[in-house]
Amino acid sequence: MINIMIAEDQQLIRESLKIILNSIEGFHVVSLAGNGEDVLRQIAVKQPDIILMDIRMPVMDGVECTRIVKETYPDIQVLILTTFLDDDFVMKALAYGANGYILKGVSLHELKHAIETTIRGGSVIHPDVGAKMITMFHQERKLKQENQEHKRVNAYVRRLNAREWDIICQIAHGLSNKEIAEKMIFTEGTIRNYLSIILEKLQLRDRTQLAIWYLQSGMKLQPA
Repeated sequence: MINIMIAEDQQLIRESLKIILNSIEGFHVVSLAGNGEDVLRQIAVKQPDIILMDIRMPVMDGVECTRIVKETYPDIQVLILTTFLDDDFVMKALAYGANGYILKGVSLHELKHAIETTIRGGSVIHPDVGAKMITMFHQERKLKQENQEHKRVNAYVRRLNAREWDIICQIAHGLSNKEIAEKMIFTEGTIRNYLSIILEKLQLRDRTQLAIWYLQSGMKLQPA
């Protein structure tokens, strides 16, 4: 027997779902809740296997309720049931651990399948929401990689001294080692040595990469 709690702020929908689900063999609606706080008051006593959770409810919405339920009762499945197809509330609920998402307009067969799939440990995600989730996760991953790269570059940049910055700037402006040596009153060999040290510090391959790095990023990082 699958014990079901229905969290829905509209009484007519709650009662209708209860009648429909109780008519399915193996399903038993143990509790009805009008908002998230109702869910939390009843959950320990009613002990549902799965909660059909509306998103936009008064007092406490389905997102916050999902977060608390999954933190406190991780074995209870949460299936988001809502009219909103493309909704940031749904994305947040899924991020908090909701096990799936379906629209209220689904057929009885689809609803039954969604509940059974969720109980078996599967996930039920509307294709449009799934695509949005993939995009969101890719964006988060890209942002994380960019932040890591930014920290890495900043660590390298802190190793540069004022003289090395001066040499980098002149290389970026197209000066040769000989021209830089003449301006700085060094030997050409000394400039070559500085260049090798700079490339090693910044993990770059050659002066061309160095010039590109400076014009794209380094110029903004150079101390005043």
